[in-house]
Amino acid sequence: MTSSAPAPASATLDPANPFASPSPLPYGLPDYAAVREEHYEPAVLAGMAQQRAEVEAIATDPAPPTVANTLEALERSGRLLDRALRAFDNQLAADATPGLEDVQERLAPRLAAHADALAMDARLHARATALADAAASGDLELDADTAYLLERLLTRMRRAGVALGAAEQERLRALNARLTTLEAQFGRRLLAGANAAAVLVTDRAELDGLPEDAVAGAAAAAAARGHEGAWLLELQLPTRQGVLAYLRSRDLRERVQRASESRGADGGEHDTRAIVLETARLRAERARLLGYPHHAAYVAEDSTARTADAVEQMLARLAPAAVANARAEAGELEALLRATEGDDAELRASDWAFLSEQVRQARFALDDAALRPYLELERVLRDGVFEAARRLFGISLAERTDLVGYHPDVRVFEVFDSPEPGRPGEGLGLFLGDWYTRGSKRGGAWMNALVDQSHLLGERPVVVNNLNVVKPPAGEPTLLTWDEAITVFHEFGHALHGLLSDVRYPSQSGTAVPRDFVEYPSQVNEMWAWEPQVLRAFAVHHATGEPMPAAWVETMLASRQWGEGFATTEYLAAALLDQAWHRLAPEEVPTSVDEVVPFERAALEAAGVALAAVPPRYRTTYFNHVWGSGYAAGYYSYVWSEVLDADTGEWYRERGGLARANGEEFRRSLLARGGSQDPMTSFRELRGRDPEITPLLARRGLEA
Repeated sequence: MTSSAPAPASATLDPANPFASPSPLPYGLPDYAAVREEHYEPAVLAGMAQQRAEVEAIATDPAPPTVANTLEALERSGRLLDRALRAFDNQLAADATPGLEDVQERLAPRLAAHADALAMDARLHARATALADAAASGDLELDADTAYLLERLLTRMRRAGVALGAAEQERLRALNARLTTLEAQFGRRLLAGANAAAVLVTDRAELDGLPEDAVAGAAAAAAARGHEGAWLLELQLPTRQGVLAYLRSRDLRERVQRASESRGADGGEHDTRAIVLETARLRAERARLLGYPHHAAYVAEDSTARTADAVEQMLARLAPAAVANARAEAGELEALLRATEGDDAELRASDWAFLSEQVRQARFALDDAALRPYLELERVLRDGVFEAARRLFGISLAERTDLVGYHPDVRVFEVFDSPEPGRPGEGLGLFLGDWYTRGSKRGGAWMNALVDQSHLLGERPVVVNNLNVVKPPAGEPTLLTWDEAITVFHEFGHALHGLLSDVRYPSQSGTAVPRDFVEYPSQVNEMWAWEPQVLRAFAVHHATGEPMPAAWVETMLASRQWGEGFATTEYLAAALLDQAWHRLAPEEVPTSVDEVVPFERAALEAAGVALAAVPPRYRTTYFNHVWGSGYAAGYYSYVWSEVLDADTGEWYRERGGLARANGEEFRRSLLARGGSQDPMTSFRELRGRDPEITPLLARRGLEA
């Protein structure tokens, strides 16, 4: 460590700390019932110290490097740190407290320094290089997954700056420490700002149009914050807020839209602009230090895209047709608006969801509010998500009410390989579901792994899905919008990637793949929500048990492309905005917070996606994916992965769709592989060729 690094902590941990030894619970589920806030920091500090000692022993081993004493030893190192940090990161995202946020800010620079110390260790690099040289000369034969593990290790160390001089490494360490602190601060400030920006309604009449269960949820949310007799419309992470599809009050819709779009840019205590600018500047400096023109180039090199230019070209190919479709949709919506508001009414972003829902009702006889009673969470899970997984992959899930999570809302399921329906076979792991929103949970939806599958360590996976569905009052059913139902399928696709992993090394488990590939399996899993036999099974009225009318199902299938102009444009605007910020050199980053919004406006105009009624899915100041999470210069990955997803949808259809043989092939060729080989090799094994973009263009109505 350098003189600027924090002082090393003791490797000794109080045996009473729940992380001091592996969890005694099934599959290594963290014992959250025993974990208290004060356990995390000492466990992480001791875990770092233990791993440093383990790595020191590897680096100074006098024996020549081997797979066992170098690669496998590195994979086995840091088990205490891994246990504590995974449990902490998961709870911080899903059930944060001020104390946990303080711990994160204290730990962030130390964790960055710890990672740097390992990645920049010249002795480790020399041992790994010796192994690579022996393999290249034919003196050492490596299994394919081990060869890929070695290749990735050397790549990570190169990209971490192992070859830099001492002064450059010192600066790189300082940059990494500061960036991790900034990312933690952004997430904390954004969560607080979102809670503060929730829209309080005191007149029940203003909520006209909002479904009754959503009104009850808003009343419960208000009461929880001390506003008895009022209603609180809590903000979701994206710009577009779900309630806007229902609210008839144009004034209230505009209030909600303004609250959403003003997050992080109000000049108050929750303003994120200074964090954004410093983060962008430091990332650009780090990229230059490592030999890249900008951060986007640094990120793309280690992805399946390979270059930032390839990303730019793909987004540029999609943008013109998407914007043309969005303008056509806007024309229809504005005509509808003027029919009720007068000939001089102009379409606002806050009008879009409401008017689009009117068009859907008129053109397709679909009312999203009418669909909700047929989309009850429990049924969507049991007869939709879990049943599709059983048919495809031969797995079953059984709830374990004897096991608890990190919050009372968390449910725990054991996952089995099931050779026959209703007959559980071998236990695969655990799945935790945490579907409800709360003030302590960050926005959006995501999957975490609490334990990675690994044959080397003899561990089976424990994975978590988090959503942000409004929790109904006690005893009431949880009714979903169609978008929320799709999200349940999407996130379980990530869970399947972790649960069905079948690899030797923990660092190659499950979703340990490039950012622009990780969304691919989850997007594939969305297709089963649209599969008629699956849809008919879970789309059942929660009270009467009646199936959704067949005509509605057919109409839903027929209406899939309505609104794709808006959806594609808002997404591309965010992806292009992400690229614009991260293609800057350090000296090109704005220096004043007053320049953030003008920079955003200019970037959107230059990309041809500046539509007032179609704001980016995330504006700069609340774009948590890129300023507080791991998607910096990588938000494009959703549509990049969708190219693979749409092509795979064609593969399934060509082979008969929802069939056990197809699922087994997808599982064997792709899900089980995790990151044990180049992910595009996995795709080619499945598809027999490189991906084609045509299926995506057809799906989104972008052939023109």
